[in-house]
Amino acid sequence: MSEIPAAESAPPPAPGAQDHLALDFVNSAIALPGGQFIDYLGTPESANRWLTAHGLAPADAGVRDMCATRLRSMREHLRALFAARVDGVPAPPAALSAVNAAMSKAPTAALLYWDEKNGPYRVAPCPTNEILDRALASLAADAADLLTGPDADRLTGCGSSPCNRYLLRNGRRHWCSTRCGDRARAARAYARRTRTQVTTD
Repeated sequence: MSEIPAAESAPPPAPGAQDHLALDFVNSAIALPGGQFIDYLGTPESANRWLTAHGLAPADAGVRDMCATRLRSMREHLRALFAARVDGVPAPPAALSAVNAAMSKAPTAALLYWDEKNGPYRVAPCPTNEILDRALASLAADAADLLTGPDADRLTGCGSSPCNRYLLRNGRRHWCSTRCGDRARAARAYARRTRTQVTTD
């Protein structure tokens, strides 16, 4: 599969991504027709841009190769959990462990500090080395909320091959974008024509 620049043919965010950051994160690797592929976390620079665009890191966070690798690893764990939920099968233990570890690494409450002149105050700590831990914790927590919340039954995979994205289903719609829906309808029409030709020959 070849990786292509995201701007060239990236589909719009899948239904539900505006409400669940984890859904957009899981969909940050996109399979396209013709063996093409978009990976918004493919390089440290693109991973930094994705985190910044989603309010999870400053533009100058300086994401390194190891950080991008950790992000991609978490994405695969979340994809495994989404697939397990959609397919109604047990979750892979390694994926559950990775998500729970991510949620426990970053403090969720602002810590208490004491200033000699002004007294006590609270601040959420976020030194540079904790930016990734905080981002992973936010993504993992959002995924856990999605998988256990009222939207969980609407979670489904896009029904248009080769698309690998997830979405929250509205009614009978099983496609993440108009483009995927058009492609699925065209494939069905082609299959019907082919069957008709075979039976008439």
